[in-house]
Amino acid sequence: MTELKKMTKAAQRKATMDKLIQIATREFAAKGYAAASTEHIVEQAGLTRGALYHHFKNKAGLFLAVFRTAQEEIGRRVESSANSTGDLWEQLTLGCRAFLEASSDPVLQQIVVIDGPAVLKWETVRQVDASLDDGSLSLLKECLAELVQSKTIIPVPVEAIAHLLSGAMDEAAVWIAQSKDPVTALEQAWESLNILLSSLKVDHQD
Repeated sequence: MTELKKMTKAAQRKATMDKLIQIATREFAAKGYAAASTEHIVEQAGLTRGALYHHFKNKAGLFLAVFRTAQEEIGRRVESSANSTGDLWEQLTLGCRAFLEASSDPVLQQIVVIDGPAVLKWETVRQVDASLDDGSLSLLKECLAELVQSKTIIPVPVEAIAHLLSGAMDEAAVWIAQSKDPVTALEQAWESLNILLSSLKVDHQD
């Protein structure tokens, strides 16, 4: 019975946290971090401010949880797109394209691309990305390692090239967010990135 009570409390705690994250995601995406109201968030959730602070300590703590969830969503979209084909090279290109598209989604863009670096320390942003087993960076490393092993791409140091490509895509996402014509910017970013990726192919080096 005691174990059941513990499980029930844990499930209730998770449900409350998930609810707050879901509502906060909408609030942060619509208004940006600075203008988002924790009072409005708890009001919509039917909870007290004390409940929010109990689970997340403060507004920044809540945003970190929202940021992590948004990063997980980007990873899911990347993985879904990459898994639509069995061809390793296409997995890389489709995954990278999916990253740029997901980062251009208005909700994810506001939280991850615009507010994330401004609200969180750069070290925290990197730690979140690196800690996700199915995050975009982990998926990129995995795909690149398989491409090297299959000799589809030249034998580059996977860790190094993964961070270089990830940094390039992160910067492209910021540029797209700041562009007056994001649709065109996305296509130009993808065209340029595709050239960089193609330079890694073994047959390109011949």
